[in-house]
Amino acid sequence: MMKNIILTQQEIDHKTRRIAYQIYETFPDDTEVVIAGISANGYLFAQKLAAEVEKISEIRATLCEVKINKQQPLDPIETSLKPEEYANKSLILVDDVLNSGTTLIYGVRHFLNVPLKKFKTAVLVDRNHKQYPVKADFKGLSLSTSLRENVQVVLGTNEQYAYLED
Repeated sequence: MMKNIILTQQEIDHKTRRIAYQIYETFPDDTEVVIAGISANGYLFAQKLAAEVEKISEIRATLCEVKINKQQPLDPIETSLKPEEYANKSLILVDDVLNSGTTLIYGVRHFLNVPLKKFKTAVLVDRNHKQYPVKADFKGLSLSTSLRENVQVVLGTNEQYAYLED
């Protein structure tokens, strides 16, 4: 199995900053935006985005962790915020990689049960192999891959990178 680095830590930082500016431009009149990261890497990426949004703007970024069972996406979805805490606010659903779109579309479906001011999606890597009609409004890298290739993102405290494995 070969690992081909597609994003270095510096490139991830740059793409995170660029997406933060896009968020700021999309929500210029908001004082608060809820950044809801899908558990594990999506939430880690959401934390990076929230920190960057607060660094470059006056927008307060409220973090929300979204727990989706990726093997059984119809199972109930849990969030670290109660629905009334994000109701009528702008919300961005964040994941690290958009593969087939399954996780993102079930996450979108969950948040449609609550009235939102504005709703967007963000991913670090968009693989362009969607099985569902879902798109990322903000993306760090669009990548056309073969179906047998896999994108992995490492967002550790000591190292951060993304790679493609055959």
